[in-house]
Amino acid sequence: MSKIKIENLYKSYNSRSGRITALEDVSLTVEQNEFVTLVGPSGCGKSTLLKIVGGLIRPSRGRLIYDGAPLLQPTRDVGIVFQEPVLLPWRIALDNVLLPAEILGLDLAGSKARAIELLKLVGLQGFESSYPRELSGGMQQRVALSRALVHNPSVLLMDEPFAALDAMTREEIGFELLRIWDMHKKTVIFVTHNIVEAILLADRVVAMSPRPGRIAKIVKIDLPRPRTLGMEFTQEFKAYSDEIRSVIYHSGTVAA
Repeated sequence: MSKIKIENLYKSYNSRSGRITALEDVSLTVEQNEFVTLVGPSGCGKSTLLKIVGGLIRPSRGRLIYDGAPLLQPTRDVGIVFQEPVLLPWRIALDNVLLPAEILGLDLAGSKARAIELLKLVGLQGFESSYPRELSGGMQQRVALSRALVHNPSVLLMDEPFAALDAMTREEIGFELLRIWDMHKKTVIFVTHNIVEAILLADRVVAMSPRPGRIAKIVKIDLPRPRTLGMEFTQEFKAYSDEIRSVIYHSGTVAA
């Protein structure tokens, strides 16, 4: 099971200019194996919300329920991919992927076999012994994705993981992610600034308002799977895009 329930969540913090409210009264349920994207303007609290779901930071108020119990700290059942790959430069790709298994004390022989399979799955067969400096940005992010999956978490949190990549590489890895998600069902929460990407990947798009971040609207995406690039040019896709853009850029108070 990997159902996530966010209840009336607030997050505030102190700054030089005073008390800042990053998130305000956010409530959201993410079902098991659902692919949800969070989209909104810079500073609306998307990454903050993701860190709270991952147990990396605590909310100021509200509750985060994971499989029926409060989540108060990081759990091995959650894998996280950040905007930067954050690979250890002195470790080859395979050893970078194995890092969570080592930290969690998992069986290294079995984990190594899984790591090799994951690198093959993301198109990096033959690069297992390459150092990060020998890999392109897209290849490094594929290593980071493999690392997040090596301990077989039920939930995958992704914080703008493709933002630094060129458009073609971004599209390629996005479809690679969908293929992996389809093969090994996970509950995915994916943060992005890119509305097209948000629609193309998701079962539901959560549009957030400018700070303080609130859920402005939740849009269910009824496009067939597997998704294709050609869908972007359909009237249905354009209608989703127009709806989400309207919510983000013209309103911060639309009901979810």
